[in-house]
Amino acid sequence: CRQNGLVAAINASMFQADLKASVSLMRTKNHINNPRLSKKYKAILAFDRQSPDVPPVKIIDIDRQCEDFNIWEKKYKTLIQSIRMISCKGKNVWAQQTQKWSTAAIAVDCLGRVLFIHVGSFYSTHDLINILNKLPLNIDRAMYVEGGPPAQLYINIGTHEHEFVGNYKIDIEQNMNAFFSRPIPNVVGISLRKD
Repeated sequence: CRQNGLVAAINASMFQADLKASVSLMRTKNHINNPRLSKKYKAILAFDRQSPDVPPVKIIDIDRQCEDFNIWEKKYKTLIQSIRMISCKGKNVWAQQTQKWSTAAIAVDCLGRVLFIHVGSFYSTHDLINILNKLPLNIDRAMYVEGGPPAQLYINIGTHEHEFVGNYKIDIEQNMNAFFSRPIPNVVGISLRKD
C-alpha cells in the first residue's frame, strides 16, 4: 500500500505455489498474471471500465444465469476471477463443509458500492455467507478471495491504520508464523481520487 499510494488493499484471489500467479484469470490492460478462465470458479471482479455506460465495478457471475461473460469481458480492462459466494440470484452457493477459517472476500452491494470484507473469526464459508446475507449490507454479489493465514485486509486513512490477518481454527501460532514469512502476491487496492 505504501509503495503504490493505496489507502486499502485486500487479497485479489488465491494464488499458486509459485507465490505469484493467481489460481485463475487475472488480467489488466497492461499485464496478464493468469490468462486461464476457470470453469470451477464462477465469479469475476471487473473494473477499469471501457466506457461510462457500465457500472464502475461489477462482479460478473459466469454461470450464465444472469449474464453472458463473453459480452461483459469486453467492457472492462481488469478482470480477476475467484470463487463465487453469493450468486447473481442472491443465493448462497457454497456447500457446507466442516473446516472453519478466517475469510477475505470482495462484494458489491445493491447500489454498486464495493465492500472489502475480512472476517477474522472462524466460520465455514457456507455459514459465513448466511451471516453476511442477514446483515444490513444489501450485498448483491460476493466472491471469496482467500482463507486462513493469507486472508488479509489493510486500511490506512491517515488517522487510523489497521491490518487484519486470517487464520485456521487449528494450530494458530504455527499458522500465524507461516503467514508472516510470506507476503501476499496480488491485491485489489483503493487509492484516493485526485478530485
